[in-house]
Amino acid sequence: MTFPAATGRLFSDPSANAAREFFRTKPRALRDKVMSVADAVRDLVRDGDYLAIGGFGADRIPTAAVHEIVRQRKQNLSFAGHTATHDFQILCAGNLTGRGQTLARVDVAYIVGLEARGLSPHARRVMESGTVECTEWTNYTLAVRLKAAAMGLPFLPCRSMLGTDTFRHSAAKIITCPFTGETLLALPALYPDVAIIHVHEADRFGNCRIRGTTVADLDLARAAKRVIITCERLIPNEEIRREPSLTAIPFFCVDAVCEVPFGSYPGNMPGEYFSDEEHLQLWLKMEEDEEQYRQFLHHYLFEPKDFNDYLQRCGGLERLRRLRAQELLLHQGR
Repeated sequence: MTFPAATGRLFSDPSANAAREFFRTKPRALRDKVMSVADAVRDLVRDGDYLAIGGFGADRIPTAAVHEIVRQRKQNLSFAGHTATHDFQILCAGNLTGRGQTLARVDVAYIVGLEARGLSPHARRVMESGTVECTEWTNYTLAVRLKAAAMGLPFLPCRSMLGTDTFRHSAAKIITCPFTGETLLALPALYPDVAIIHVHEADRFGNCRIRGTTVADLDLARAAKRVIITCERLIPNEEIRREPSLTAIPFFCVDAVCEVPFGSYPGNMPGEYFSDEEHLQLWLKMEEDEEQYRQFLHHYLFEPKDFNDYLQRCGGLERLRRLRAQELLLHQGR
């Protein structure tokens, strides 16, 4: 069976040798990497970068850092739309007329939708405007691309997407297995310039603990050239050494550690706090009218001096306590 060639453009260099040259220069010393979110985004996220974000759907997303990317008006980013929901919605806020273009290119698997909550009207406007170039993949194949990079390879073979329209709009290649003669798909490695991952706990060197599903984050941390970690809390390195098997992301992958309690809000942080469904619905409602959405963004994103200020505008400690209690009840099966 023959398949037509894929027509999508590749937005990142899959060369394992080029990536290796970069990683060879990356410091591996145990050094203090704690800094503010604003400093981490200013120093490590650059215009034109390829950005990838950890988490899954609205779970364990690095909201505070994504806010900062838009607030600092980072421009012309490429983005891995792997399991993107509210994070993509926030990035699209940077594509409002008059504020430049935060997103320029997107590898699309899951974007625009906020799962059962509905579609983001503004993210849909952005993607239908024709101003953002996109190449299509699936959730699985984007994860395989990160796996290839984490393994230090330029590609990995798979069977997925063959014979689909998604393949036709991807940048994958048809290959023949040298052992069996079978037709396979070659998925190019994805080495992001920068990744941002929110975790439960980290020490000052960047050793991280994650509770619950990790999805592709362990590969993402090893594939990305620069890694920003935001965490619910900093813990002593002695605690990391006491139970080293709990370390999901090792320090040598990490470039910055930012302590941001409730840093995934209004998303869900497994075992910590439930998602703020009312606030997520407010985002969706405000996006229906572009002018009211501008006013909403001014109040909740551009005017706040930092993420704590944003949390205060969303109900503050009392609201966050209720979300924490709701998550704990769910974990107890009540």
